[in-house]
Amino acid sequence: MRLAVLTHPDPRLRTVAQPVTEFGAALSQLVDDLLETMYAARAIGLSATQVDVHQRVVVLDVSADGRAPQVYVNPQVLAQDTFGMVEESCMSVPGVLDSVRRATRLRVRAQDRDGVPFERRIEGMNAVCLLHEIDHLDGRLFVDRLSWLRRLRWRRLLGREPRASAA
Repeated sequence: MRLAVLTHPDPRLRTVAQPVTEFGAALSQLVDDLLETMYAARAIGLSATQVDVHQRVVVLDVSADGRAPQVYVNPQVLAQDTFGMVEESCMSVPGVLDSVRRATRLRVRAQDRDGVPFERRIEGMNAVCLLHEIDHLDGRLFVDRLSWLRRLRWRRLLGREPRASAA
């Protein structure tokens, strides 16, 4: 089932997600719904927080053909390196595209939809996308990583920040 995606400035996007403790049919359905929602939007990642479910669940698929879904439950970044500027956008902040500094190589630990733990090294767009989605789980948006001047510019362009009135 496609889920409604919250958009900025909805305060629910700032909720810190709780760890998943129960694995079963409900979690599996959430993962399926997240994947369906992500693919329908032609996105490459989606967190449960973005659909107002405050559990630590992320889905990704950065493949060219959309046939390599990845599921991260309770993801933890164990190590990160090779930082660079990467261009990002977000379903929850429509209309904003900007560059942020991110690690492009990670070592992560997580669980799959059945609760089986795994650890892996990821790099490139996989790493960038996972960090972006983990930010959502922590109540953070990619625009929070922009300089205050760039955040102000985007707010004004999107009509979310009043301009100073001329006296």
